[in-house]
Amino acid sequence: MQISRKIAGAKESGTAKLAQIARDMKNSGREVYPLATGEPDFDTPEFIISAAYEAALAGQTRYTSVEGTPELREAVADKLRSENSVEYDKSEIIVGTGAKQLIFNALIASVDPGDEVIIPAPYWVSYPDMVAIADGIPVIAQCEADAGFKLGAEALEDAVTERTRWIILNSPCNPSGAVYGSEELLALAEVLRRHPKVAIMCDDIYEKIVFDGANFATMAEVAPDLWGRTLTVNGLSKSHAMTGWRIGYAAGPRPLISAMAKLQGQSTTNPSSVSQAAALAALRGAKEFLEEWRLRYQERRDLVRDLLSAVPGLAVRQPEGAFYHFVGCEGLYGRATPSGSELASDAEVSEFLLESAGAAVVPGSEFGSPGYFRLCFAQADETLRTACERIGEAVASLG
Repeated sequence: MQISRKIAGAKESGTAKLAQIARDMKNSGREVYPLATGEPDFDTPEFIISAAYEAALAGQTRYTSVEGTPELREAVADKLRSENSVEYDKSEIIVGTGAKQLIFNALIASVDPGDEVIIPAPYWVSYPDMVAIADGIPVIAQCEADAGFKLGAEALEDAVTERTRWIILNSPCNPSGAVYGSEELLALAEVLRRHPKVAIMCDDIYEKIVFDGANFATMAEVAPDLWGRTLTVNGLSKSHAMTGWRIGYAAGPRPLISAMAKLQGQSTTNPSSVSQAAALAALRGAKEFLEEWRLRYQERRDLVRDLLSAVPGLAVRQPEGAFYHFVGCEGLYGRATPSGSELASDAEVSEFLLESAGAAVVPGSEFGSPGYFRLCFAQADETLRTACERIGEAVASLG
């Protein structure tokens, strides 16, 4: 069977691939610490599950509007108004099968062959291939560790060309944990005002996970004059531990939302009706647990930081948000494993840690930034402690 060149040339998601390798190892009886998958270890709150169950019993198991139920889109509009100070009508909001689908749909709906999309690196693994599948050209803007892995105004100006269609901003960032403050977003906005054809996609999926008193900000909020060319993407997977429910939402100018709905109508149609009922309960219901979880994540961040900072050859920075450490590992290059091979890349370091310590991490090259690996700390304290100790023992075994 012939496979299109477009899909044949796309990479498999590095995080999904490594997570599956870890699952296979665990199923074969190996002791594995699953630090590769970006997924909360908390269970979905009971009140959300109950709402889904009650909705199913009440017969809410049929097709909904392609773009999501009116009630859920109204709840999203209320959330954006009360928490982010941005105004949207429900006709300017679409619900999809996860934020990932909505990012993909937005690119497919708006990118023509040869259009460029600026992607700051390190980036979430799927952005470049999504752009390529949409016949666009991913333009990678490398962000240095000394700059907090954030894109500055000058670097943005250098990356923009006549073909630039989008810039994708992910804050808090997967994998670096970088969080753009209001002033940093305003500096980028000043550049974008000079380039009116460039649209802004804000992937805010980690909005609720920020540390040390940092305040979350998003472009449509801090630069309302750019509202008409900003798409804000968010969801409940990370904040509410609802990864498997597959619900995300996006808000933006009506022509783009309509185009995304047209594409969705010809592909998946509406997201799960029962999951939408759960999402409605999540947005309308209790919020106190979110702060409890955030504090737990911050404690886990600090635990991993302290343990890995004591491992010679590893460089640990303090993430400002999300639930990842992006650990520098170039200090291990050139060292020999017990089997006699010499480590020369982040991929080899990650493979060594999986084989020797059972620690499943993701090479930084998957995120466009070689020399690092990503470790997810959304795991139980004991799991993190043991995994970090095993990593330390494995590194100590290097020649």
